[in-house]
Amino acid sequence: MHGFRFKVQGSRFKVAGFWSCLSLLLVPCTLLLFLCIAPALAEEPVRPDLPVRIGGDYNYPPYEYLDRDGLPTGYNIELSQAIAQVMGMEINIQLGSWGEMRQALERGDVDILMGMAHTKERESEVDFSIPHAKVHQSIWIRDDNEDIRTVNDLTGKEVIVMKGSVMHDFMLENEITADLFMVQTLADALSLLASGHHDCALVAKLPGEYLLSNPKLDHIHPIARPLVAQDYGFAVKKGNLELLARFNEGLALLKKSGEYRQIRERWLGVLQPEPISWTQIIRSGALVIGPLLLVLIAFALWSRTLRRQVALRTEELEREVAERMRSAEELQIRQKQLLHADKMTSLGVLVAGVAHEINNPNGLIQLSLPQLDKAYQSIEPILDNHYQEHGDFKLGWFEYSRMRQEIPKMLQEMLDSSNRIKRIVEDLKDFARRNDSGLDDMVDLNEVIRSALRLVDNALHKSTRHFRVDYAPELSRFRGNGHRIEQVVVNLILNACQALTVVEQAIELRTYELQDEGMVVLEVRDEGCGLDEETLRRITDPFFTTKRETGGTGLGLSVSDGIVKDHHGRLEFSGQAGRGMTVRLLLPIYKDEEQE
Repeated sequence: MHGFRFKVQGSRFKVAGFWSCLSLLLVPCTLLLFLCIAPALAEEPVRPDLPVRIGGDYNYPPYEYLDRDGLPTGYNIELSQAIAQVMGMEINIQLGSWGEMRQALERGDVDILMGMAHTKERESEVDFSIPHAKVHQSIWIRDDNEDIRTVNDLTGKEVIVMKGSVMHDFMLENEITADLFMVQTLADALSLLASGHHDCALVAKLPGEYLLSNPKLDHIHPIARPLVAQDYGFAVKKGNLELLARFNEGLALLKKSGEYRQIRERWLGVLQPEPISWTQIIRSGALVIGPLLLVLIAFALWSRTLRRQVALRTEELEREVAERMRSAEELQIRQKQLLHADKMTSLGVLVAGVAHEINNPNGLIQLSLPQLDKAYQSIEPILDNHYQEHGDFKLGWFEYSRMRQEIPKMLQEMLDSSNRIKRIVEDLKDFARRNDSGLDDMVDLNEVIRSALRLVDNALHKSTRHFRVDYAPELSRFRGNGHRIEQVVVNLILNACQALTVVEQAIELRTYELQDEGMVVLEVRDEGCGLDEETLRRITDPFFTTKRETGGTGLGLSVSDGIVKDHHGRLEFSGQAGRGMTVRLLLPIYKDEEQE
């Protein structure tokens, strides 16, 4: 606490006595004012930027304890961490013996205790939060002890209690005439009782049940009726209401979101089940197994008769199914061919109409933009002279000093965008145009991919933020029809886009050669949902689709597989459910007839 210095000087006046009296009055008034404001000046405000030091017991399961790795865990630990997260606090958890933690709170070495039973006597030392649990205190005895059943039976007995615990306070406050034996932890209390020392131990029921997993404690138990039930919550040093309010608010937020209930159920919801005796097992088994045996015998006789009839009928059905499957496969092939032809015809009509409607206004834009650019170049000197003579002025919505830089860029961007529209329309026309030239062209796979990417550019931008293409330099050309392979590439890229679940997942394309097989390869890899082995085996079957609910027909990959096989190539699929998928398109390298 900072001190204050007060200095009073008298002035030289003729009436010296008057000022001497006034000085004598000022001195005690000043001292009184100092004593009033000193406590307020001594209080330091809460520093929200400093970590909140939280104390707890290192052996009080399941509320707070150290696990096998020596790390803090338990209901109170997880609840404190959740409150810190929703309130944006940084916390520092410290565990030790309960007596040490209570003293640390009194000294100010910790700011808050994460778990303390609420009693009226403790209200003079600490302030309690809203209760977040209820603790039931019990009397624990050995199995052969039949003398202790109530708190009145403790008189004259040797009672084990944890030092500084609520039951220690209970015994002292109620002046029960018993011999108290102090221990540091609840585990020590139960171990001491199990070893045959003293008459009973006062231990909370739930922590005691967790500690009973120790085989050395198999001959002790709590009395059936709890000794006392107490509210259990956070506790701060008396007067630290600001920190307590933050924890109360965090606890309220957790209750509203449902996270508090999940934490409570996870740690305090269910105790270990009561052991079932062999007598109960045999009795229950006889009641269930007897009728079940009768049912099984009757079912066995009935099923034996049915088995013969089923075998005969199965043979007939297998023959019928085989005939229907052959008919269905032929029908599917015909339907696939008809649907594909109809789709391409409709697409050609649609693209021709769209191209006409888009090319007309786009052509006007391409003619007008160069004229506008030339006009601006002619008028720019006049605008510059006006700017030099009269200063900056509005041109449209912005100042001329800004627009003189932006207008040329805007004109060039509009011209580039118009050219891009023209190029996309041309690619669409090429994609939809029927090409009956056969499969003998010499085609560059890299160029086919570039053309396909222009068609699916919008879908890629909507589906992923991470798209990469790696073109192999000097890639050999393949023999075939570029437009039909372009259709396959578009289908593979769109399938990869549809497999992604978030935009952070990536799609990668790369081309390379397999010299040993004489193949050029396009590999399409995505980080999407992937497919299981059963689905991968059927992925190219006609009308088989995993996207039936979203309008999938199951013809895309089937048609693509047919196109690739017409080129004497193949499609290879690999991947796992939840780990993405990789598709490889392999096409034979072009060789002239003399080389062949």
